[in-house]
Amino acid sequence: MRSIRAAAVGAVTMSLALAATACGGGSSTGGGSNDSPKTLTYWASNQGASIEVDKKVLQPELDKFQKQTGIKVKLEVVPWSDLLNRILTATTSGQGPDVLNIGNTWSASLQATGALLPWDAKNFDKIGGRDRFVDSALGSTGAEGKDPAAVPLYSMAYALYYNKKIFADAGISQPPATWDELIADGKKISAKGKSVLGAEGGNVSENIHHTFVFAKQHGGDFFTADGKPDFTNDKVVAGVKQYVDLMAKDKAIPTGDAEYAQNQSVSDFAKGKQAMLLWQSASANLTSQGMSDSDYGIAPVPVQSGTPGTGAQVNSMVAGINLAVFKNTKNLDGATKFVKFMTGDDEQKILNTAYSSIPPVKAAQGDAAFNTPANSVLKNTLATSAAALPQVASESQFETTVGTAVKNLFADAAAGRAITTDSVKAELEKAQQQMPAA
Repeated sequence: MRSIRAAAVGAVTMSLALAATACGGGSSTGGGSNDSPKTLTYWASNQGASIEVDKKVLQPELDKFQKQTGIKVKLEVVPWSDLLNRILTATTSGQGPDVLNIGNTWSASLQATGALLPWDAKNFDKIGGRDRFVDSALGSTGAEGKDPAAVPLYSMAYALYYNKKIFADAGISQPPATWDELIADGKKISAKGKSVLGAEGGNVSENIHHTFVFAKQHGGDFFTADGKPDFTNDKVVAGVKQYVDLMAKDKAIPTGDAEYAQNQSVSDFAKGKQAMLLWQSASANLTSQGMSDSDYGIAPVPVQSGTPGTGAQVNSMVAGINLAVFKNTKNLDGATKFVKFMTGDDEQKILNTAYSSIPPVKAAQGDAAFNTPANSVLKNTLATSAAALPQVASESQFETTVGTAVKNLFADAAAGRAITTDSVKAELEKAQQQMPAA
């Protein structure tokens, strides 16, 4: 899921109700209709540096689709801060778009509402078949054992972006491979008057993505094998504390970043204010802000020791955007054609190039255009060392409650309050108490 989103706390209450009713905006026939065959409404998530950038990327492609099919697509680019609440409102009112983007981590939560078209074998056949998509992307499309609630559109992974000049000035010859190395490098960078590492401490979803990885690196999971919240187990607590300690103890993340929630850390990196950035597929964003790709390097996110891989060597969540269809669309055939168009080989190359993301479609991913050094790091991460966030119905509540707990901990760190194992556990306990009963 793209990194600028910050789902509102109000989404928790709403999604609890949706999970309970599991009826949402789905039609009584379970499959939509074709009462409006010449128009579609599309909610696109904000992927570029601004909403205007997204419109410039998408509108020519929508015009191309209209020329091919005669179907006009009305585009709305929705900020991440609004997207989840907008979708949840639409699932209860039935007044939503025909086609929409969803963060792939929301797939199981939105699937539980019953409002989205299931992608069974018959529907996949209409867009060329399920086997066109890479397995890692399909792993974040809904609960295990159920037909996917959405189709992969853009795939992303986290990487460590580092400023080559700042590194050279500090006498650092290569990017850190472990967190201990990052902290040691940080001391050299700080001595030269530069910030070490950017973060979005006020962005609940960014917080989730990083603490999920840190927990994995400590051998912990936020949910038990049967899907019950387990936020206060020692390994999760240790992972969350290590992440917040990058500000509180190690002084690698500036205290001002506790309030960042709208890509400010990316801008700081692009302007040469900080040495490193942990981000999803950032190249297009950095280019749009005037940073040359020769000014920075890209490396895997650090691990505790050794090299990235599975288990405790996980260094990214499986990030990405999925394309979903509301079951009550008045143009089911047109919506299916639009999904086929957007996930077609040629369109996948165009869109993923524009957003510096990785195509989840196998044929497009194998194209030479995606064999750059930057993409090599991202593709390797997705293939070997990324893990999917829990595909459980309460995932969206998990993002909001735990992400807010980490936001609170960053605020404490910025204010100079001690971050202890007990204080971390207390915040996570409060988050767990807000989760729905099993």
